[in-house]
Amino acid sequence: MISTQVLANCIEELHNITKVDLCVYDADGIEVVSTFDNEEVTGDMIRYFIASPADSQVIGIHHLLKVSEEGELLYALVARGSGDESYMVGKIAVSQLLQLQSAYKERFDRNNFFQNLLMDNLLLVDVYNRAKKLHVEVAVPRVVLLVEADKEKDSTIAELLRGMFSSQSGDFVTAVDENNVILIKSLEPEEGYEEIHQVAQSIVDTISAEAMTNVRVSYGTIVQELKDVSKSYKEAMMAIDVGKIFYAEKRVNSYATLGIGRLIYQLPTNLCKIFMEEIFGDTDPGSLDDEIVSTAYKFFENNLNVSETSRQLFIHRNTLVYRVEKLQKATGLDVRTFDDALTFKIAMMVYDYMCYLEAQNGI
Repeated sequence: MISTQVLANCIEELHNITKVDLCVYDADGIEVVSTFDNEEVTGDMIRYFIASPADSQVIGIHHLLKVSEEGELLYALVARGSGDESYMVGKIAVSQLLQLQSAYKERFDRNNFFQNLLMDNLLLVDVYNRAKKLHVEVAVPRVVLLVEADKEKDSTIAELLRGMFSSQSGDFVTAVDENNVILIKSLEPEEGYEEIHQVAQSIVDTISAEAMTNVRVSYGTIVQELKDVSKSYKEAMMAIDVGKIFYAEKRVNSYATLGIGRLIYQLPTNLCKIFMEEIFGDTDPGSLDDEIVSTAYKFFENNLNVSETSRQLFIHRNTLVYRVEKLQKATGLDVRTFDDALTFKIAMMVYDYMCYLEAQNGI
């Protein structure tokens, strides 16, 4: 049903324009919203009118009208005032309420449609038939963006997204679980991943400023057909997980640029364990000194350049060499060589993935 706030706004606007007082009751004869203190028309009168076969009735200066859709009574409406003018305003109000109900149902139906589309719960023929009924373009480039808050999902995030992206332009905001808000974004033919990344970054910045909440945004690949939207959604889901595991410092992650993180994410658990045992043996990577590990990562960022790394870390060259040799003693890997540096980098990413899996299973 239409929300009470929307009903109140609608009735109040009509009253302000026409100067005719209006009151709306639900199908049980209970007052929902009103622009006046309605004491002359009692609840029993309304319930009697609802039970009667008449579509309208006049009681003194009160015009009673039914708001029905496809034979189902939605509301009873009272327009107060003598003469045909009040009756006409009442009829206009009935029409307005029916339009609101139709818009609400379409939005609900669209929400249900897109949720089922994302979850692959629709047959191909149903996708096209329902899309046509709901006036959803089929052959339009689209991409799915997933927005996840660091804390519990806040309803304000969905509202902010609906304010940023209008359904009139082909965009749609929905959710299929308790953790994420989903934006199905329609694209112009000339728009590509650069524009999508800008949209994702604007979402992060806007929600941070307006809702004071930190979010992560991921997006899948661009699809050309409505039926393939679920593919982009699954890619965005993977991108959000891979981003949290391997690229925690990034707030926006694209499925197309996940790199080796995507490969590790899809490895079987037993294969990861075998690899970890091969590289570290009985050594727990988590027991390695954080300072040494962070030094190694900075070393990788500078393409194994000792001078540049020591300069950025504000340490002496010999101190850097000492840390590298200490890491070599603990793991048997000399990260000054390309092969061992690559091995250590991948091994630590696999370790991060294993920690993530353990945390998930613990939950």
